[in-house]
Amino acid sequence: MARWCYRHRLVVLVLWVGALFGLGAAGTSAGTDYSNVFSLPDTDSKQAYDLMTKAFPRSSGDTDTVVWRSSGDAGSVTDTAVRSRIEPALKEIAGMRGVGEVVGPYDAKNAAQISRDGRTAFAQITFTDQANGVPKDLVQKVVDTAQGAERDGLRVELGGQAITRIQEPPTGVSEVVGIAAAAVVLFLAFGSLFAMLLPIVVAIMGVGSGMMATMLLSHVTNVPEVAPLLGSLIGLGVGIDYALFIVTRHRRGIQRGLEPEESAVRALNTSGRAVLFAGGTVCIALAGMLVMNLRFLDGVVIATSLTVVLSVLAAITLLPALLGLLGRRVLSRKQLRKLAAEGPDPAEASGPAARWSAYVQKRPRSIAAMALVVMAVLALPVLSLRLGATDQGNNQESTTTRQAYDLLAEGFGPGFNGPLQVVVPGGADTTELVRTIRATDGVAQAAAAPPAGGITVIQVVPKTSPQSVGTDRLIDRLRDDVIPEAGVEAHVGGVTAVFKDFASVTGDRLPYFVGAIIGLGFLLLLIAFRSLVVPLTAALMNLIAAAASFGVLVAVFQWGWGTEFLGIGKEGPITAFLPVIMLSLLFGLSMDYQVFLVSRMHEEWVHTGDNARAVRVGLAETSRVINCAALIMICVFSAFVLSGDMEGAMAGIGLAAAVALDAFILRTALVPAAMHLLGRSNWWLPGWLEGRLPHLAVEPAEPPAESPAGPYKNTPHKNTEHVQTAEHIKTAEPEKSGTGGATVVHGFLRTADGDPLAGASVTLVSRGGRQLDRVTSIADGSYIVSVPAPGAYILAVTARGLASRAHHVTVGSGPLVYDVELTDEGAGLVN
Repeated sequence: MARWCYRHRLVVLVLWVGALFGLGAAGTSAGTDYSNVFSLPDTDSKQAYDLMTKAFPRSSGDTDTVVWRSSGDAGSVTDTAVRSRIEPALKEIAGMRGVGEVVGPYDAKNAAQISRDGRTAFAQITFTDQANGVPKDLVQKVVDTAQGAERDGLRVELGGQAITRIQEPPTGVSEVVGIAAAAVVLFLAFGSLFAMLLPIVVAIMGVGSGMMATMLLSHVTNVPEVAPLLGSLIGLGVGIDYALFIVTRHRRGIQRGLEPEESAVRALNTSGRAVLFAGGTVCIALAGMLVMNLRFLDGVVIATSLTVVLSVLAAITLLPALLGLLGRRVLSRKQLRKLAAEGPDPAEASGPAARWSAYVQKRPRSIAAMALVVMAVLALPVLSLRLGATDQGNNQESTTTRQAYDLLAEGFGPGFNGPLQVVVPGGADTTELVRTIRATDGVAQAAAAPPAGGITVIQVVPKTSPQSVGTDRLIDRLRDDVIPEAGVEAHVGGVTAVFKDFASVTGDRLPYFVGAIIGLGFLLLLIAFRSLVVPLTAALMNLIAAAASFGVLVAVFQWGWGTEFLGIGKEGPITAFLPVIMLSLLFGLSMDYQVFLVSRMHEEWVHTGDNARAVRVGLAETSRVINCAALIMICVFSAFVLSGDMEGAMAGIGLAAAVALDAFILRTALVPAAMHLLGRSNWWLPGWLEGRLPHLAVEPAEPPAESPAGPYKNTPHKNTEHVQTAEHIKTAEPEKSGTGGATVVHGFLRTADGDPLAGASVTLVSRGGRQLDRVTSIADGSYIVSVPAPGAYILAVTARGLASRAHHVTVGSGPLVYDVELTDEGAGLVN
């Protein structure tokens, strides 16, 4: 496929551009229909919500608030001087097209909308559409009209979901800033303008298509408002990174003497396979959110997974087409001149990455200890993690929604912004219940509305704010003590109660979710690297990274450290659904880095059987690209602080911290140090399990370059000797034959003493990981496996009590003689 895309580059490019503009036109014409469904089945707040919906059908439009407060010599809000300015403004707003109703405080029945001190009042504006459907110019006109009534001593502010829309920065600001920062990193890494543009173009195409598709899907399923933001966040990060891995491999191939087309094909066949595996793990991790059985997360899974899939598709189809357009221009002019003057680069890694890798090998204990101390310190704040919900009280102080929130809290009490509803069905007498609730500790006021449809709603205003621990305790007190003692059936609902239940359910189900994604990661890595220790290490590292990143999140957003510097508003609890989303993304991204790092180590281990060398070479050759990829993700994620959305800022900061800690401390320090300390046990796998696991080639090695003297020639079959180099196990030269098509690999298995090895398992696997044939050696140690066609394959040999090994073999048009000797130290190739 890579070769086809490379050669038909214009066709691929036209198809991608057409798909992007087609989806864009459809999405723009259809608009969006995002909806937040926070209610949970089998919860008290959900039962209250269902009862209220039946008794009091809600208006279809969004309800926002105009708040005004008089001070100084302005007098009370009921004074003529104040009313003469406010009432005309409210009347003008009520006459605007798109405004359904305005309920002011100056009617006798609405006297409760004036505070006890007479200094604060509010009016409720109900639009004809939900917040997302209200035109921004109408919202701006309402704000300008209301605030036009201000004068000295009279302050007017507005709050509500529709009002929030005009405070948001222009759409795409965070994405543009993130892309610009990523472009700088890519240019410094590549030194080439064209190479810098490749990952960015691929990511934009993938994310753009994903966002347009998400807009369309919002009409057929519940997609929350935060889903497209999270989709673009993760899509940009993985899209740029996946293209970076492939472009880096392609550039390295050209620098080592390959033609551009062959280099692109090999890059897609190696790093492209790893990208497919990594993208699959991210999607599987995101789908793990479905384990939580929270309807709100279903739309998040759809939006983020779809964007990741399209980003991967762009990386493996659009990218080779773009590589075909550029040819050798993917290298900088300096690199092209060097290639022409000095010839291909050597295969051996060098530079700071190689020196760091050697340093880790020399001092693994001290580096592991320092890394663990840093991660432990950063993880300490997670002990005070509290899940909840953000509201307009967390907005920046300069926003009108935050100021309206504060004015209502000042005039009517901190609990006014998050009242509770105690819903009593069946027409029961609520007089005693209301009296008991009023006397309950933590209640500021309680009043029952007239019954409707046999259902009575008691409005309860807490003394504490919606995000306060005291409000949570009041909800528990009402449910556990007050209502049962009253002897009536009643349910506690309201937005504050819904979010509390959401946080409780999330906390209860979170361990099952963590167990599911950790177990899945263990299984995938077990199959990929045929080791028990590598996936166990990865699982432990994922838990450490999650704890440390949540520690940073708590310190910034819950404790308020650095909130003024970052400009993200007031501290508060961590949004209840964020841990699930962050853990999914963190798991997927950690798996990406683990696969790219350990696959190179595993390849070297298979070649040499030397753990120290495998870890050193793997770290030296991958740490630079991993750190570059991480730096790009940090830039993209951190830019979402500018999104104007608190959940987006939390996700951005949390994921940026997670990626930084994972890449710079875990993958380049703690993981290699631990693998040096564990030694050969890193690659231990019981023999009985080896034979039962499927083979999966995550990133097959590139064929070793021929030496100047030409390819290695094997001697006749009967003269056996060990052939193993520090770099590669040489591929055996196939016997010449006049036959073509299907053929075989055959030979003898022997022990170190030269004895025939009977009962050993010999498996022939394609470079893509598919098992082609499997046989057991007979009494004289001989075996024969079928080969479907000439090409490169992997020959795996397993015997009880001896180390298992895999060999890269190249089969020509005729039978290949391939003898293997197994020892306690591993398998040695015998020509």
